[in-house]
Formats: sequence, C-alpha cells, structure tokens
Amino acid sequence: MPQPTAPLTIVVLDILPAARAAQMRALLPPGFTLKHATEQGEAHLLELIREADFAITGQVIVSAKMLRQATRLKLLHKWGVGVDTIDIAAAQDLGIGVARTTGSNALPVAEFTIGLMLSALRCMAYAHHQLKQGHWHGPGKLPAPTMLLSGKTVGLIGLGAIGQNVARLVQGFGCRVLYTKPTRLSLEAEAALKVHHASLDELLEEADVVSLHCPLTPETAGLIDSRALERMKRTAVLVNVARGGVVIEEDLVRALRQKTIMAAAMDVFSVEPLPSDSPLLGIDTLVLTPHLAAVTADTFEPTVKRMFENIRRVSCGESVPERDHVA
Repeated sequence: MPQPTAPLTIVVLDILPAARAAQMRALLPPGFTLKHATEQGEAHLLELIREADFAITGQVIVSAKMLRQATRLKLLHKWGVGVDTIDIAAAQDLGIGVARTTGSNALPVAEFTIGLMLSALRCMAYAHHQLKQGHWHGPGKLPAPTMLLSGKTVGLIGLGAIGQNVARLVQGFGCRVLYTKPTRLSLEAEAALKVHHASLDELLEEADVVSLHCPLTPETAGLIDSRALERMKRTAVLVNVARGGVVIEEDLVRALRQKTIMAAAMDVFSVEPLPSDSPLLGIDTLVLTPHLAAVTADTFEPTVKRMFENIRRVSCGESVPERDHVA
C-alpha cells in the first residue's frame, strides 16, 4: 500500500502517560511520528497543533482558534464518537477533515452503564468509600434504600449503538426497555431489539432507571432539568454517560438533596475535569466517575489502528470510510 514520502506528525492533544504513548508509537504506520500534550493550557495546545499534519482528540475541546493555528493539519480525528467538542463549522471553512471511530466504544460504554446502574441502585460507591475510611456502614446506615435492577423498567434517551447495546444487556436482567429518540425505529427493529417507543414524558414517568445516550445538540442541551426530574419516580435513578451538558447539574444536585429522585450516576460533566469545589462531590447518592466509560484495554489497539489507518489513507489522498467520516 502507498505510504507518505516524508515523515508526517500525528499530534494527540490529550495528555498521555509515557507508557500509553509508547503503546501508540508501536502501532504507528511507516512514515509517521507521534507527539502528544504534556501539560494543560491553551498556549501549549496552540504550540502543539501548529506542528500537526494530523491531530487526535479524545476529551480536549478543539476551538476555531486552535484550528486556525493548524496550518498543516489535514485531518482531525476524534478518539471516540461525540464531536460536540470540535468546531466542525470552522474545520469545514478551513478545509480540515474531521473523522471519528463510530461504534468503537459502544460495548465498553454500555457495560460501564450497567455498572453505574448497579452502583447507584445498591449504594456501592458510598459503601466502598465508607469502608475504605474504616466505617462499616451496613444497611441501616446507607443514604438510600437499595433496589434490584432485575425486573425494572429502563428508559433509554437515545438509541444509537451504545443505547442498543444497553438495551440488550439489561434484558438479561429481565428489564422492560423504553426508548425515545427523534426518529422512531421501524416496528420490525423495535421487535428485534425488544424495545418500546415512548415520548420523553412517558419515559420519565414510567422508568425506574433513566439512562442518557444522546448526543449534545441544541435540542438536548439542558434536557434533564428540574421539570424533567420532577416527572421521574421518587425511587428512580438517573445515569448519564452521554455528555454533561444534557443535564442541568444544579437542578440534579437540588433534586438529589430534596429526594426528588433516589440516586444518580455520572461519567460526564459540563466542565471537565470536574472542579474540586463542585457541589456534585458532596452528594452521597451520586456516583461519579471521571469520563471512563469508553476506556478499556481490550479496545485500545483496534481503535488506535483504525484511527491510524484513516490518517494513512488521507495522507495518500484517499478518503476516510463513510462510517467514520464527519466533515
């Protein structure tokens, strides 16, 4: 297969541990070198992206200002699926291609979602933290009643690749699955997945667990607000592995403190890293993880190889496969 005639630089905009960077370099196609961020801050990122023929971003926000500095950049690749952190319009104006790894994190995120559901329903995170502090908090000292996932109604807001995997997994617990999304599936597809369509309000009112799997768009920003939380059961659990901006966090804090809902679990936040003074940190019935849902050693190598192959294709004048093409 054709290779670039001169060394080209791939820049990872996220900070990488040395061991992870070494793993990525071992997978590089011939003719490429790899650099990565070593510190936080816009100045460092601006300096780094100027050197990039190709760039990869996991959780770093890529603004129009950054893209204007990237005079050599041919392709910006999202390590994952959601591209709400990338200024797509600016990339298009500048002639910079954008790609992603569609579906690569579907099963990891779905499995993680089940873990968050169970942790929130059974007070696992709270009990773990207390025991690590030397406190034996048995059933009488937990911050909420503990509930089974088995036999419950699970409501999925969004039913893409991740949501569909969650639907399949929770059916192993005998759960009834409701979903809502802008375009309803065909009756045949619903029957194959064993899911039932509902309006947003119906889903919020009927689900014991509400799980978010929608992209962050103008339509979904702030979707879960005080009104939505009031519609949920008092014994309900909210899980967010989508994007932080889908939930109005102040409203969630209030709802948990007032026991409007029983518990929640979040892997994503409106500001990341989560500030050390965030009120979310003070809620015993809230499980928090630092944007880990897509991260598994099992999927690291195939996902990196897929990104590198897309980059290699563009370097040789070829197109990114349609499933990964964004702009």
